[in-house]
Amino acid sequence: MHVAIAVNVFVLCCLLIALKKNKMKTRKALVVAWKSFIRILPRALIVIIFIGLLLGFVPKEEISKFIGERAGFQGVLLAASLGAVIHIPSILAFPLAGSLLEGGASITAVAVFITTLTMIGIVTVPLEIKELGVALTLLRNGISFIIAIIIGVLIGVLL
Repeated sequence: MHVAIAVNVFVLCCLLIALKKNKMKTRKALVVAWKSFIRILPRALIVIIFIGLLLGFVPKEEISKFIGERAGFQGVLLAASLGAVIHIPSILAFPLAGSLLEGGASITAVAVFITTLTMIGIVTVPLEIKELGVALTLLRNGISFIIAIIIGVLIGVLL
């Protein structure tokens, strides 16, 4: 709670300094930020609803069974696959990750989920193929998938 207050006070101070330095640029930046917020809001609401439904209807034991410590490496692969397929902004994934941890998911599975979510984009593969070619796209996504699993396993071991 104290960290959130400190961050908000810091941001408010920066905003006041920016306003004092250049009101027009600051106002333009706030308009851009507001438009981005409005654009992201529907996805954020969907994720919040999904988290609420997930935690409300899926018992902790079920989450733990699929992506918890008991799931083992298969749970890590499931989390990696979900992260690679789901297309949501990274900033929205962190509340989901926290809820999954509270719901019984393992740290390894959540780390892999977040890593594949940010490193692999199944939704963006057609664009990537157009720009980089099929071979490089498959190579990049494949290596990213493997590295995400390594990162998750290392985090699980270290924590």
